[in-house]
Amino acid sequence: MRHLPALNSIRAFESAARHQSFTLAAAELSVTVTAISHQVRQLEACIGHKLFERQGRVVVLTTVGNALYPSLRQGFDQIAEAFSLVTGPGDAQAIHLSTTRAFAERWLVPRLGKFNDLFPDLMVHLHGSEKVEDLSAEGYDLAIRYGPRDRGEPDAIVLEDCYIAVADQGLFGSAQGSTIDDFYQRPLLAYKWNSPAMVAPSWSAWLQGHHRGSDKDFRISWYSDETLALHAARRGLGPLLCSDVLIDEELRSGQMRRIEGPSLPGFAYRLIERSTHKRSVRRFIDWLRQEALEQSSHAH
Repeated sequence: MRHLPALNSIRAFESAARHQSFTLAAAELSVTVTAISHQVRQLEACIGHKLFERQGRVVVLTTVGNALYPSLRQGFDQIAEAFSLVTGPGDAQAIHLSTTRAFAERWLVPRLGKFNDLFPDLMVHLHGSEKVEDLSAEGYDLAIRYGPRDRGEPDAIVLEDCYIAVADQGLFGSAQGSTIDDFYQRPLLAYKWNSPAMVAPSWSAWLQGHHRGSDKDFRISWYSDETLALHAARRGLGPLLCSDVLIDEELRSGQMRRIEGPSLPGFAYRLIERSTHKRSVRRFIDWLRQEALEQSSHAH
């Protein structure tokens, strides 16, 4: 016979540890903050160890809490998996994914319909953010993060990009090919990068690599983020230096066209996984890698 603390106290602890917040745990479990606090104290009394320390508005796990939490989190994941076998997928098999807003809007969302057609019972919850999320603390199964290529983890890389100059097809007129000098009357579009750790591909580097005969000085119109700059380019406001991954759909349809010139080295989209036994997550990862492989084959 197993001798376990009260299940409600274990559940309250796991939720509070995952969110690092009694308030968020209370909202998730539909109880009061006082109830969460009482259940955690009950568990602490049962095991004889303190589990949380308060630091401002958040609660932080103690050494004992840190030792206990991973096993309990995995245990609840396995319980959810067991019940999904008899009750159907439901929300227990929902996929919680965090990625950058630009990648979500420009690459992932246009393809999600294919996943829904293949797996109509599986729900994808998508969170777009530039913040590097703690998967366990925030309850995400997966994250797709953008950054420098790390050859030490080749299996984690889903896509790699390069930076090319593009413009709306309406700006090209009837000419089959256009050089950057044909767009001199319009500003070059650029956007601010959120990560100072990455050296952003720049118009200066692109123009230097073009080996143009012209010495024209171009104007640059700055946007606060990538998505705004992409919308501006699509509206014909000027050429944009951007990731070929994010502009893939428009290049294929002919809505946007590439301007003659170099390709600048880009970065990698890396898949980060939280340890989980959910079959739905494995299916999503397999589908995602297949979609990425198809795009890479089209690009080459």
